[in-house]
Formats: sequence, C-alpha cells, structure tokens
Amino acid sequence: MLRLDGKVALVTGCGSIGAGWGNGKAIAVLLARQGAKVYGCDLQLGLAQATCELIRDEGGVAEVQAADVTQAEQVGQLVQACEERFGRIDILVNNVGRSEPGDPVAMAETVWDEQMDVNVKSAFLTCKHVLPVMERQGGGAVVNISSIAGLRYIGKPQVAYAAGKAALMQMTRTTAVLYAAKNIRLNCVVPGLMATPLVRRLADKYANGDYEGFVATRNKQVPMGRMGDAWDVANAVLFLASDESRYITAQEIVVDGGITAATR
Repeated sequence: MLRLDGKVALVTGCGSIGAGWGNGKAIAVLLARQGAKVYGCDLQLGLAQATCELIRDEGGVAEVQAADVTQAEQVGQLVQACEERFGRIDILVNNVGRSEPGDPVAMAETVWDEQMDVNVKSAFLTCKHVLPVMERQGGGAVVNISSIAGLRYIGKPQVAYAAGKAALMQMTRTTAVLYAAKNIRLNCVVPGLMATPLVRRLADKYANGDYEGFVATRNKQVPMGRMGDAWDVANAVLFLASDESRYITAQEIVVDGGITAATR
C-alpha cells in the first residue's frame, strides 16, 4: 500500500527551519521511504542538504538544490535539473508558503505582492513547467499545500496569506478539471494548526514572542485539544501522491483536528 517505487517526486520547500520536522522535510523523507526518488529544493541550500542527508542515510535516493520558486527562470532550471537527473517527474509537491501579518490598510503593497508570489505564484510556475512533463509521460500527481486560513478566519490578521491560500485551492481545482483527461491529478492538503519549527517564528509575529502562550492558545483552538505535526501533513500528501488515490482529483484533504468544523 502507498508504495512509490519507480516514481520521481519533486518537492519544493524541502528544508526545515530550526530543529525538528517541518512539513517539507517530513514530506520528502516519507516519499523517499515509500520508494520515490526525491528531487528537492529550498531557498537555503543547507536546509535542503540536511533533508537529503537524512534520506540517503536511510538508503533512499535524493538530490537537492537551492531555488527560489517565485522566480520563473529558477523554476525552469529546477525542473530541467530534475528531469536530467532522474528522467521524469511523477509527483510534484508544492510546499512553500509564508504568513505575514496585516489587514489591507496596515499591510504594505510590497508585502501583499510577496505573499501572492510565495503562496500562489510559486505553484503556478512549477505547474507551468511540470505539467508538460507529466503530459508527455502519460500522467502524474500534483499535491499543493494550502492552509485552513484559506477556508476560514483562524484568529490571526493575515489577510494576504488567507487570500493566497484560498486562491491556491481554486487554482488547484480548476487546473485539475482541465488536466483530468490527461491522467494528471491535482489535489490540496489543507493543514490546520501544526506544531512545527515555524511556530516559534509565528509567535514572534503574532504573539510578541510569547511562544508558550501562543502554543497553548493554538492547542485550545483545536477540538482534539492539540496541534498536529508535520507527519500528519506528510501522510496526507503520500495518499494523494499514490496510486491508491488514482480516482481523486480537484479535492482537498483537510488535516486540522476538527477546527474548521467548530465554532470556537
């Protein structure tokens, strides 16, 4: 079940900031454990290399490079490098994203533009280059990482992030319909509040650095009483990337401990 032997996975944002497991790191390692050859990228090469070393230490196959996937030229080079190294791309995971605080009045226009670039344009650019590869091969699976912020307000003033993640979901649905007859599936994993190394940075942005208080608040928001973690996200990605989900496209799997179904 859920094996990926013989498949090549391109994972963006495969590094993890700080100690522990970020979503991209867990995704890349899990896909490799299930047999995929992983080609990963991150803004910081050292973070990508740390993930690559973990995969290789476990006997997996991986290559990584630095890339800014908001830049068309770098995305083109990334996809070309993956094809040249492994000969194909069966799975694309768009994992990059970033949240900045602000409402339309308080937020600078440059911040809005940057948020749209990293949360939406990045996936547009990778799809632009990878979908033709998948079409030539006869199929493939794209998994985009969105957020429940694109579904409802979750207590943080992050208007651009929320708008970007909502746009990512609709881009995924629409593209999935357009490419369904070509045996290319596109779906989203929609994480809720996750306990990853990123939480410390979010506490600085949204809770004046009160990490413990920020974590306690996030845990209380979730009906299950706790945040999820990167492996919860990775397991959902694995399912959508595998042949077991071959009849699923234009959908979202919400991984949130019930928060979007609750009123608190």
